[in-house]
Amino acid sequence: MKVPDSLQPEGRISMISALERYADNPSAFLALNRGNEYFTTAGIDGFVCYRPHGRRWIQFGGPFTDAPDRREAQSRFLEHAHRNGRRVVGVQLQREDAELCAELGLTVNQIGASYAVELTAFSLRGKRFVRLRNKISRALRAGLEVSEVDAGKFGDDIGDIDAKWLREKGKHTKELTFLIGEIGGPWQPLRKLFVGKIDGIAVGYVSYAPAYGSRPGWLHDLSRRLPDCPPGVMEAINSHAIDHVRALGAPWLHFGFTPFTGLDDAHRLSTASRAATRIVRLVADHGDRVYPAKSQLEYKSKWYPTAVLPEYFAFDGGISPRSLWSVVRATNIV
Repeated sequence: MKVPDSLQPEGRISMISALERYADNPSAFLALNRGNEYFTTAGIDGFVCYRPHGRRWIQFGGPFTDAPDRREAQSRFLEHAHRNGRRVVGVQLQREDAELCAELGLTVNQIGASYAVELTAFSLRGKRFVRLRNKISRALRAGLEVSEVDAGKFGDDIGDIDAKWLREKGKHTKELTFLIGEIGGPWQPLRKLFVGKIDGIAVGYVSYAPAYGSRPGWLHDLSRRLPDCPPGVMEAINSHAIDHVRALGAPWLHFGFTPFTGLDDAHRLSTASRAATRIVRLVADHGDRVYPAKSQLEYKSKWYPTAVLPEYFAFDGGISPRSLWSVVRATNIV
């Protein structure tokens, strides 16, 4: 089932309800991105999110269903794919999702990790946050003002920031697709958008999406800044957002998935491909030109994450050059 932007309110409520009740993936809200499709099956509440790409279906996360139904939902989805002559590649799987896919015969490898900060006792006080506090202070001294805004009234400013950000990154810059969120569309009222301005000019923004499950709160998702804005702008925006969501009672802030980080032999499953493990390690150690994992991790590490959660990719029929290429093309991961 492909869900259009014109989906009736009752359909949207059903999808959000499934995520609220069943999703333990902190990035689960990204399943609602435009361009995704959804598999549903009789007698099971919830759905499987995927995106067709050539002869493969790229599945996002595990099945968003009740725990007793997860195995059956995943099995039926795989059968549905095979009947249509397709193989499944699962991306951004949590440990429980990965173990389920391994049980069903897929080859499963850790590809990276996601990072989260528990907010109940969070504070920027103390020696370890000195550098972070200094960066935030520097941005505030430059006149930065941070506020939550309505994305619908901020579209031109977002477009201007995005265009300049991409130009500064270079013409060969690739963004993760499918694995990052978006601004606008029917789900925008459920997100939060914080913008930093200096002298009335927008210089950066961060978009946050709801996070559900055992670590509920918000996902620090999409962020951009002008190339010439003062240091500390993004940190100041995020600090302001943390204060805001903590006041609303949010227990966690998630920083999302970063490929080629948090790799640990303790996270490896028995069905992992040794060749894929070596490739992932090689990119992690020497692949900054391929994907800027180290710079992303540096930003997330500034907040001293409380939880580091391994994330996996799963390959139906084993890992082959074609299946790897499908992931690369569908996600821009390299």
